[in-house]
Amino acid sequence: MNSRPRGRFAAALGAAVLGAALVLIAPGAAQAAPAGPPPRPAAPASPDPTLQVHALSAAPGPVDNPLKGWAKFYNPGGNQNTGYPHSLTWGYFGLSEIMTSASNCGSYNWSIIDSMLAETAGYGNQAAIRIYLTYPGGTGSHPANAIPSCFNGNVAMRGDTYWNVTHPDYDSAFLLNAMKNFIAAFGARYDGDPRLGFIHMGLVGLWGEWHTWPYDTDTADGLPNYMPTDANGAQLVAAFDAAFNTTKLEIRYPDAAGGAANARDIGYHDDSFCFREGSPLQGVSLPMSMGGASYAQLQRKLNVGTENKWITSSMGGELRPEIQSTAFQYWPNGSGAVDNLKACIELDHATWMINEQSGNYASGDANVAAAVRLMGYNLTVNNAYYKNTASGTVNVGVQISNTGVAPFYYPWTMVLGLKNSSGTVVRTFDTSWDLRTVQPLQIRNFPDWNVGADPSYRAYGYPQYFQTSVSLSGLAAGDYQWVLRVRNPLETVNANAKKLRFANTTQQADGWLSLGATTVATGGGDTTAPSTPAGLNTTGQTASSVSLSWTASTDNVGVTGYQILRGGTAVGTSAGTTYTDSGLTASTAYTYTVKAYDAAGNYSAASSPLTATTSASGGGGTTSYEAEASGNTRTGTAVVAACGACSGGSKVGYVGNGATLAFNGVAGGTGGSRTVTVYYTSAEARTAVINGQTVNLPATANWDTVGSASFTLNLASGSNTITIGNPSGWAPDIDRITVATSGGGTGPTGYEAEASGNTRTGTAVIAACGACSGGSKVGYVGNGATLAFNGVAGGAGGAKTVTVYYTSAAARSAVINGQTVNFPATANWDTVGSASFTLNLASGSNTITISNPSGWAPDIDRITVS
Repeated sequence: MNSRPRGRFAAALGAAVLGAALVLIAPGAAQAAPAGPPPRPAAPASPDPTLQVHALSAAPGPVDNPLKGWAKFYNPGGNQNTGYPHSLTWGYFGLSEIMTSASNCGSYNWSIIDSMLAETAGYGNQAAIRIYLTYPGGTGSHPANAIPSCFNGNVAMRGDTYWNVTHPDYDSAFLLNAMKNFIAAFGARYDGDPRLGFIHMGLVGLWGEWHTWPYDTDTADGLPNYMPTDANGAQLVAAFDAAFNTTKLEIRYPDAAGGAANARDIGYHDDSFCFREGSPLQGVSLPMSMGGASYAQLQRKLNVGTENKWITSSMGGELRPEIQSTAFQYWPNGSGAVDNLKACIELDHATWMINEQSGNYASGDANVAAAVRLMGYNLTVNNAYYKNTASGTVNVGVQISNTGVAPFYYPWTMVLGLKNSSGTVVRTFDTSWDLRTVQPLQIRNFPDWNVGADPSYRAYGYPQYFQTSVSLSGLAAGDYQWVLRVRNPLETVNANAKKLRFANTTQQADGWLSLGATTVATGGGDTTAPSTPAGLNTTGQTASSVSLSWTASTDNVGVTGYQILRGGTAVGTSAGTTYTDSGLTASTAYTYTVKAYDAAGNYSAASSPLTATTSASGGGGTTSYEAEASGNTRTGTAVVAACGACSGGSKVGYVGNGATLAFNGVAGGTGGSRTVTVYYTSAEARTAVINGQTVNLPATANWDTVGSASFTLNLASGSNTITIGNPSGWAPDIDRITVATSGGGTGPTGYEAEASGNTRTGTAVIAACGACSGGSKVGYVGNGATLAFNGVAGGAGGAKTVTVYYTSAAARSAVINGQTVNFPATANWDTVGSASFTLNLASGSNTITISNPSGWAPDIDRITVS
């Protein structure tokens, strides 16, 4: 087995010839329709508020993490760990090399596969394999015709003069029975084998790729069709699905065998990944909407509505050999025969690719690293949750985010551990945490979904929270480190199996991730919570803040601080007995409670609630803009994430290192200097560059505590964009910004229709609206139903310009404080228009009510008053 060719092009197959072959492979299934954007998974459980939060710092993910990235060809006896770092080895095998008996098709010699798996495991790698019957250009121990000799006299053979190979009759009952028996035996021997990562469902067609061009379904060329019928192909697909319940399977085309794999846990394998061919050049991976050919892999997925199959089934392939050596010179956009690689990876949700020439890549190539980190999973532990001092049975939690394009597909065990002061792991705890549930934070929209310009992205997964209880019984008192690792099942074969590692600065080479220090106490430790804070009161309110005070709590050891909750959600901490909650909405009621905590992480019960109402803005105040609003623009890694303490329950993270967040449509009034306040979370001090200004942002208590920083920015009259980034590091996670409506110029004060302080009657209801400010609007106003904006500031009173922002696919009218206002039709119910009129307001606080007693009013996004 020492002369096995290293790739399917090894036997002098012309790239142009192969390209022509793929051009003429017509899709085999009737065109349906794209599935469209997938629904988001259910939001995870919230972290336990009684546990202390320990933020971890992110770092670039390893490029040789298991079961992702590049796969090099198996070369018996060759060192598998040379060249660009990788963890997968790819192997081809002819069926005749396994089914070796001339008289018995039920006799199998597995030694060729066993040798490859043993050798690969010895390098700490996993294998991906395919078994074929015809291999154009193959020679010697890698035969061109790998049809088992036991087929002779039982199965008709068909000559292929184009490729100089022989095809069997795939519709032969004898062949189908023999192949189904082989598949069953294949699965019985290797399903769940920790040495195997992926199996390409080969067996049919050239190279096992499920095509026989030019002897295919296109018989207009005068050549016969050598492919099996869809029904017979479906029998083989079903046999594979029945035989392999653990090891991930992949098939070449979404429409193979009439789409027989599409309702099964079988992924796809793009053997011509991200290549462009023909004149003019067309992509063979990207869809037609992005310059791809009608037969492109992603177009085929869209045709049968399986573009979201990656959520449960792996996507692999081969970076076309013709472009392997040059592809990353053009990252991410591509050039010539290299298509847009970033788009290919993001839309295919590719986890791994055969790439023999990756052996020649420089280990420090930043473009290659960016592609590999994007492929498959890229996992970061954002926070660990545990008490700093503990004993007995304790709770421990972690929050994990995925910035790759796909989940991890195997149920590998996550293990908690404790390291002593010498760095020795002295206790481990297997958890039931399922790493497969950590889905990508964002996914890229297909242009075919018609949800926005390309490229655009949508929030998908969440930072996933896991928690378990473990016993510290029997541990000596002292200082320890909580650690976490993921157990690679290959370790049962080779202790040096490559470890799944997290994209964190505290990730260790031995596979353990340091989560933070803890002290195991003697005598049960401090388990007594502080007394409940009393006397919660307000010491003052402004239009955007509430100041609080309370009576100090007591504790058997000592009170460390206080947690302040607004509406039951933690918004900050204080070391003393006062706190000011800022960034609030004028004339709005807020309910607060306070909890005391100690150094051991014991929390008191919540204080009695206090409700305080912010004052009217007096015609000035601030306008608030949410970071997660759909009208904003995110680039690079910037992604919407859940944040219980943040306004709206969300924030935008991973801003910086080239990634930006742009607030679009910021009102500048008549222009001039404005005070801008950034609300953010960051467990470490960071900086951000905001419209060219560098702003220092101090650390907050943790990644779930909101802080704020203000600075002055000159805005133009009308609409502005405020962009937050950091070219040389990470900015904090952004909750929202507020912009003062006066100062160096005056501007309107905005009031959202969906604000909690407003009043709705009858059918009036809040509805999602992607184009609207804040992502929501109020619909079904009219026919007796009303929407009242409460707490509208009138300043000193008098005539004010009121602008109503609305959506309405038909011309409508509304009665607003007695005045009838006409609203022209907008393009559709998701397009925002505006109409302005003059209204007399009283000094101080006002209510503006929108109604229509005889018909429907438009849907209301917001109003501004100036």
